[in-house]
Amino acid sequence: MSDNKTVPNSNPEREEKILLVDDNTTNLQLLHETLDGRGYRLLIAKNGKIALAIARKANPALILLDIMMPEMDGYEVCRRLKFDDKTNRIPVIFITALADEDDEAKGLALGAVDYITKPFNPELVRARVRIHLELKQHQDHLEQLVKQRTRRLELTQAVTIESLATLAEYRDPETGGHIKRTQNYVKVLAKQLKQHPRFRDKLNDEVIDLLYMSAPLHDLGKIAVPDHILHKAGKLTDEEFEEMKKHTNYGHDALRITEQKLGENSFLRFAREIAYTHQEKWDGSGYPTGLKGDEIPISGRLMALADVYDALISKRVYKPPFPHQKAVQIILEGKGKHFDADVVDAFVELEETFRNIALSYADHDEERQMLSGGKEFKKEKNRSFKNILLVEDNEINLEIMQSQLTSMGYKVDTAVHGKDALAKFHPNK
Repeated sequence: MSDNKTVPNSNPEREEKILLVDDNTTNLQLLHETLDGRGYRLLIAKNGKIALAIARKANPALILLDIMMPEMDGYEVCRRLKFDDKTNRIPVIFITALADEDDEAKGLALGAVDYITKPFNPELVRARVRIHLELKQHQDHLEQLVKQRTRRLELTQAVTIESLATLAEYRDPETGGHIKRTQNYVKVLAKQLKQHPRFRDKLNDEVIDLLYMSAPLHDLGKIAVPDHILHKAGKLTDEEFEEMKKHTNYGHDALRITEQKLGENSFLRFAREIAYTHQEKWDGSGYPTGLKGDEIPISGRLMALADVYDALISKRVYKPPFPHQKAVQIILEGKGKHFDADVVDAFVELEETFRNIALSYADHDEERQMLSGGKEFKKEKNRSFKNILLVEDNEINLEIMQSQLTSMGYKVDTAVHGKDALAKFHPNK
């Protein structure tokens, strides 16, 4: 009995794979004969352990599973299949001699889609198999449509935010890398705090992605600040500073109008929060409303630290860039006063990551020099290699290192795991 007999002139790559699981050879033979020649690729397992291994590796479209097997019965096999992310979407049909209603209910409760009792009618088995394969194809198609629409929605969100951020950047062109740096600071801080008891209920992957997308809009309100104030080289007067402070209100109001039109769950909620509260301080001395402590949204607290660090290490018309360690010192001095203490602790853990982000998106060589400890920053000219294979499974680190190496003139290829790296290093193997 072959475990992968195919129909003549069929394409094996397009055949639906069905895994047959039974410890009894006779029962397997009957099932195989029932489904053989129907355009399926039939896989065989005589115990639960082998069945689980085949299911993970081959990803069959359907599993026909016996219940009464030694060592690991069908119920346990089904439970493990449904617990595993790689196999939990595979439909399972129990085919068993257990005919009691309680047995059937138990099987269905574990996630099986159908329950056929032995001795079975071959026509019934073929019909049930065909129906459940068609249902799975329909479900897969619907899920693919949902993924496509979700990607389009995410793209629309990203483009909307990027367009608004670009518009704001036109008003303050000297800070071209500021947007990219600060959004990466916010993302790594959020990821660091994701498991913290104070933040774990509010920081999940979806929220972190939205924070990353929204951070570029923190200074959107500067669009409404007069040029003579926004581009002033010297210190602002008290009156000018009061006008500059209004950028938080301008950004909030502009985003609130748009958010109201999009609905309560608008992706712009975090952007509005950030624009409005990133100048608030933990001790209540910030603006525009003097929020204090946990009254300040998490998004605003993260952006506050990210914005201050970047302002410190950046060159401006009114100041030179500070060294990284000086910026770290100033952030530490603001712990519990300007900044949430737990956010500062996360920053300390990530200070080298912050430095790398800043180096990757620095606007001026003077900034790179200060971030490099005061040493002159030069691109290496006399080197014996030009191509680099960068292997890193962390997307933030990968993006940072790739950007740095590319800026130094190297040609960089990337891989996210060892297998991918070996394939690129030895493409013919």
